Order: sequence, then structure tokens, then C-alpha cells
Amino acid sequence: MGKINIEKWKTLFFDYGTEYGLKLLGAIIIWIIGSWIIKKIKSLLQKAMNKFKYDESLEKFLTSLIIGSLKVILIILILGQLGVETSSFAAILAAAGLAIGLALQGSLSNFAGGILIMIFKPYRIGDYIQAQGESGTVKEIEIFTTKLNSTDNKEIIIPNGAISNGNITNFSTEKVRRVDVKMGVSYDADIKQTKELLLKIMTENPKILKDPEPLIVLSELGDSSVNFLMRSWVNTDEYWNVYFELLETSKIELDKAGIEIPFPQMDIHTKN
Repeated sequence: MGKINIEKWKTLFFDYGTEYGLKLLGAIIIWIIGSWIIKKIKSLLQKAMNKFKYDESLEKFLTSLIIGSLKVILIILILGQLGVETSSFAAILAAAGLAIGLALQGSLSNFAGGILIMIFKPYRIGDYIQAQGESGTVKEIEIFTTKLNSTDNKEIIIPNGAISNGNITNFSTEKVRRVDVKMGVSYDADIKQTKELLLKIMTENPKILKDPEPLIVLSELGDSSVNFLMRSWVNTDEYWNVYFELLETSKIELDKAGIEIPFPQMDIHTKN
């Protein structure tokens, strides 16, 4: 009787040992091969991101996200090889992902917007931009928000989701910008003299580029003034300096020449 039990236990031990030993061996092989594949994928990701010069914070985040997801998949595969029912794990992960996604809809939109901004780079730190009705110099680009510094030194925080889904005007992308100044003079002023004077003001300003040449045109016959458009090109960082200089110099030189800059006025005629 005892001999039969020993034989029975030997058989059971051999059968189970063989079955689970093979499963364990398979799990170890999956872990070794999977770890090697993940390591290679990580190396390829880093090379690709370095090649396309992605933002460092985005590079680290995307790498950790992708590698973390691959490791979770590897663990599920190993558990499945060991005989653990993995469908319940997948269902739990899917349900948790759905719940988190619904709870963080706005944040996920901003997160996605941040990734798009970091990949496509519509602006960089130091650029002067206009977005969502706000203007300022880009101070920080984070995953969820972009921080601007306004010209009067206020910090403006804009959600990346709103920026990526709206219009963005980047004033720093191009090296040169066009300065347009509208100047109105009296209807009594001589048009030729006024044009020559305003053109001289632009050509004598050393900050204004010679190519393209400055341009002066009569742009409008207004209600109380003849309006000229002074158009010139400058280096982007000199835009506002030139704009204000043209306004000031034009007023001074027009006064010297006796050319009046009229106030808005309305003539009323009465009849008996």
C-alpha cells in the first residue's frame, strides 16, 4: 500500500513538475527576450528623438510612457505563460483607463496639446506670440500649459489644449518684419511735399532696411485728413523701436514743415 502511494506521488510530482517546469522555463525565456526587445526599442526611440531634436522633457516623458506600457504587456504575457488568467487583468486595466480618461477629459486635452506643441514647435521659449487673445514672450512650455510674460511683466498661463486648437501668431519666427505707420495730414497739405518728407524720414532711419525699400503711399481720403501709409522693413527685434521712432520723428518734421496733422472734425451746414 505504501509502495503504491509512493509511486503515485512520484507520478504526480513528475507530471506537475514537468508541466509547471516547462511553463516556468517559458516564462523565463519570454522575460529574457521581452527585456531585450524593450531595451532595443528604448535605444531606437532615443536615437529617433535625438535625430528630430524633440524637447528634452517630451523625450523623457514619451520614452518612459512607451517603455512602461511595454513592460506591463511583458508582465501580462509572463503571467499568461504561468497559467494565470490574464483576461481579468486586461479588463481591469481597460476599465481603469476609461474611468481615468472620463475624469480627466480636460487635462488629457491639454496633455495632448502639450505633446503636439513640443513635437511640431509652433513656438519656442523666448518667442513673442499671440494666442487665445493674449500676447507675450514664451517663458515656459510645460506638458499641460504654456506660460507667457506680457510686456508689462504679467505672467499669463494658457492651457495647451486651447492653444493647439486655436490660431497662433508667432512674431519671432521670421528675421525681419514690416512696420506700417498710418499718418494723416490736412487736406490743405501738398501731397508731393508730404510724401517726400515722410519717405526721407524712413530712408534716414539707420534701423530701417534698404532692401526691400521703404514705401510711402496715399492710402485713404479720410473724413478729416488725407492718410498716408509709411511702410518699411526692419529686423524683428527692432520692430517697436522703429514704430515709435517713426511716429515721433514724423510729428516733429511735419510741424517743422508747417504741415498740419488735423484733429477729427465734422462740418455742419445749416439751411434756412
